[in-house]
Amino acid sequence: MELSAYYLKMRMSHAVAIVLSVTSFTLYAQDFPEMVEVKGGSFVMGDESGDKDEKPTHEVQVNTFTIAKTETTVRQWRVFCSATKRTMPESPWFGLKDDHPIVNISWDDAIAYCTWLSTKNKKHYRLPTEAEWEFAARGGIKSKSYPYSGAKAPDSIAWFSSHSNGTMPVAQKLPNELGLYDMTGNVWEWCNDWYEAGYYALKVKDNPQGPQAGKFYTLRGGAWDIGARNSRNTYRNPLSPTSRNHNKGFRVACSD
Repeated sequence: MELSAYYLKMRMSHAVAIVLSVTSFTLYAQDFPEMVEVKGGSFVMGDESGDKDEKPTHEVQVNTFTIAKTETTVRQWRVFCSATKRTMPESPWFGLKDDHPIVNISWDDAIAYCTWLSTKNKKHYRLPTEAEWEFAARGGIKSKSYPYSGAKAPDSIAWFSSHSNGTMPVAQKLPNELGLYDMTGNVWEWCNDWYEAGYYALKVKDNPQGPQAGKFYTLRGGAWDIGARNSRNTYRNPLSPTSRNHNKGFRVACSD
């Protein structure tokens, strides 16, 4: 279903509704990602006490960008599917609930969503780079140097293997320093970079984009069925871009 370019903003009880003229339904703000600005800055990427592909630690400079406050939800994905006549992904045993993050999403699927959203909102939506993702997860220039996104331990900020048996509604735990939710836990989040275990040895400082080619892309942040150690801000998880399962989703970023 094609959405018109007409936007009307009004105050609602919980959010500002974005109403678009369509043939049979009305869309609201929660049907699209709410973006948070991440002011540019430098940080030390990686973890010398982590796995081999998290080393060596190196200073990285990231430009200002915006990133979604939450992971892309089932509701937001459903709007995309309705607009593009795309089939919803297979539902896991715990269901596809509107306020939960969408799952069974490949890297290719996430890119298709970014392309559609860019066309609709006239901005360049994309997946975050690994450097942008880690910088945002650490709290950007407001970082308190936590190993998890917003805390020393994940219990207060994340749904992970000790606390859940499926995805949970987004933004139910505490946010990090930037007001971002679920950067740790709930679902793995696709990044835009090809994965290379030894890439950090190159020590690319200015807005690293990752290798120019590869076999796998990188996911970050852990998931509802993943233990705490593999949910750290610095942990890297490589996977084929066509892979889909019940614990992988994404959140969008934007530079425009």
